[in-house]
Amino acid sequence: MFPAKLMSFAPSMSSRHVLILVLALLPVLSGCSEGKVASYRVPKEALPPAPEATAAQPAANQDMASIPVPTGSDQLGWTAPAHWTPGVAGAMRKGSYAIRGAEGEADLSITSFPGDTGGLLANMNRWRGQIGLAPQSMAQLEAGLQHVDVGPLHFDIVDYSGTANGAPTRIIGAVLARPGETWFFKLMGPDALVAREKSAFLAFIETVRIP
Repeated sequence: MFPAKLMSFAPSMSSRHVLILVLALLPVLSGCSEGKVASYRVPKEALPPAPEATAAQPAANQDMASIPVPTGSDQLGWTAPAHWTPGVAGAMRKGSYAIRGAEGEADLSITSFPGDTGGLLANMNRWRGQIGLAPQSMAQLEAGLQHVDVGPLHFDIVDYSGTANGAPTRIIGAVLARPGETWFFKLMGPDALVAREKSAFLAFIETVRIP
């Protein structure tokens, strides 16, 4: 479309002059038209990075019920041999003692957990695995058990000898099943030292009582 000013004087001009003037004005008109149309490329807004998984976030399928938790029951008492050095009890331990000798140091732990914690066979095979021994069948376990009754309390006693950290290691333990909970009395350390302490350990088990 031509400007109104141009159209106002166009009749007074010859056709040739008008044509020349129009041709001369075309670049100007074209430049004005182009100047009114502009396009802009707006960069897309960057999306925030996805939150990283952290070790503190628990797995969705984690079965928290499978993690044993101490019962907090303190309904047992005992008397330890004088040469056993008491240690600090904690959330996982109701009692702790160190037994030292020329062979090194053995550890006596007393723990309590709710329920049967998987049963006697599973727990004893776990102990066996700690000193490099193969799992047992129930028949093999029962054949090697020693039973001790202290009043109303019934203990299953095991004695395993194997290797841990390249050294001969022994575990002598007593398991006490009570309504709703299981107690473990476990003596573990250098084979010769634990073997020598077996009589003291059995005498210790005889002192366990319900206050």
